[in-house]
Amino acid sequence: MPIYFFHPADLLIIPAVIFAIWAQMRVKYAYSKYATVPTKRGITGLQVAQWILERENINDVDVEITEGELTDHYDPKAKKVRLSQQVYYGHSIASVGIAAHELGHVIQHAHSYAPMQVRNFIYPACALGSNLAFPLIILGFILSSVGVYANWLINVGIYMFSLAVLFTVITLPVEFNASRRAIKILADGSLMEQDELKGVRAVLSAAALTYVAAATAAILQLIRLLIITRGRE
Repeated sequence: MPIYFFHPADLLIIPAVIFAIWAQMRVKYAYSKYATVPTKRGITGLQVAQWILERENINDVDVEITEGELTDHYDPKAKKVRLSQQVYYGHSIASVGIAAHELGHVIQHAHSYAPMQVRNFIYPACALGSNLAFPLIILGFILSSVGVYANWLINVGIYMFSLAVLFTVITLPVEFNASRRAIKILADGSLMEQDELKGVRAVLSAAALTYVAAATAAILQLIRLLIITRGRE
């Protein structure tokens, strides 16, 4: 059997790449637009994070600075909210919205939000699958020329990649729910006015598109692999 080089199913990757580029452009546009618009109350991302923690009576989570831009995240294992410097010190609509979104994840964790629990539980297996899937598949295609364990390696690689796909899909409700919680908290706490919340929605909606793009790319990649490998049988 020849080593794999090209298959018409590779064309499935094109719309995924286009979608991903468009999503990244949307994020950068929304962030750059609202990162220069200060909140009317002059509150910073750190202040919003601290206010939400106090409001929710969550005392075991710390807020700290992390390097980079748009690198903000919540680490449920360490129980730390890590905000980029622009968000931590920033008092823009984008900064407040991003900080509130990360605190939405903290609230999910505190309330044992089911999709987050499932995502955290399967993460180790999914991370392993993501790292090993393509090396196994590529090795399988290489060995297909001599027929030694080729199909077994390819199938194991696809199963492992399926775990990574599952992770991207489960991530969607986690991210969308965190954004809804963030907007509701900001509105209920009267921290922002309606026109400011419109900006928060724009930033968080654009960010959510990147997760949709990642899930779409993963699903199309899995379909591509199934078409290619099943066509070999």
